[in-house]
Amino acid sequence: MGLFDRISRVLQASFNALVSEAEDPERVLEQVVAEMQDELIQLRQAVAQAIATQKRTERQCKQAEATAAEWYRRAELAMQAGDEVLARDALTRRKSYQETAQLMQTQIAQQATIVQKLKRDMVTLESKIADARTRKDLYIARARSAQASQRLHAMLDQMNPQGAMQSFERMEQKVIELEARSAAIAELGHDDLEQRFAALEQSNEIDADLALLKRRLHPNVRWEPGAESGESGAKP
Repeated sequence: MGLFDRISRVLQASFNALVSEAEDPERVLEQVVAEMQDELIQLRQAVAQAIATQKRTERQCKQAEATAAEWYRRAELAMQAGDEVLARDALTRRKSYQETAQLMQTQIAQQATIVQKLKRDMVTLESKIADARTRKDLYIARARSAQASQRLHAMLDQMNPQGAMQSFERMEQKVIELEARSAAIAELGHDDLEQRFAALEQSNEIDADLALLKRRLHPNVRWEPGAESGESGAKP
């Protein structure tokens, strides 16, 4: 299974988990990005290892080519010395190193292809991670907003608007009663004071009327002060 197949499986499994109410979207999204980052680290390690292997094979190939050239030089020396058998053995050894070098060149070409593909995959994964981070922040913000809205609706569902209104109306009625009681007490106190002054004014009017009546009935009698109120104050 390829790298991006594994990443697709991880993403699919993680986003499927978001469907469940038991999962925390923010935690799941953070986990998805973290797993993608782990994949990127592994991919970078694979690229580094492939490059190291390629360079090692290149060194081995150059060494094989150099050794093959050395055996060819030895074959020339053997022929110059008239030792054909030794020259043949040197050429046989040279051919072995040449075949090794050719095999390594094939490996180098294959490894170069692998390295290029891994580098492209790494760039693609880095781009996907950058996009995932941006989308993660957006989804987390949307998830938090949705959760806040859900809590608000749940709170509103638990409230009893009619009961709340009844409580307000009951308190309003109590306030009205308290205001009426206070007004009644103030009015009663004001009426008592008014009644006392009215009684005083009425008594003065009666005294005045009584004095007039006495003077009219007994014009020759001189009345002393206080006689109008019933005291004995008449003088001949």
